[in-house]
Amino acid sequence: MKDKTDTERTATAKVSDSVEDTVCETIADVFGVPRAQLGEVTSRDDVPEWDSLGHLNLILALEEAFNVSFSVDEMPELTSVEAIAKKVREKCPLP
Repeated sequence: MKDKTDTERTATAKVSDSVEDTVCETIADVFGVPRAQLGEVTSRDDVPEWDSLGHLNLILALEEAFNVSFSVDEMPELTSVEAIAKKVREKCPLP
């Protein structure tokens, strides 16, 4: 197996950071909360506006932002920035 070059490691880090950033920006947009209040450990419990209807709106916004689709079985798992970013990376693996 080929070892990653510095360029590939940097690209992976940037994509990784951008996934979390995009998730946080999407949550901020959907729920109208300041982006500065959101981070990787942010969960549904931290955002009062993140109720069941809000969750569906968030899923739709995430699907559009990342050009992915989440199954009905996956949706209940997507309750934190970390969980969402992990699932997005599974659906959009790096080359």
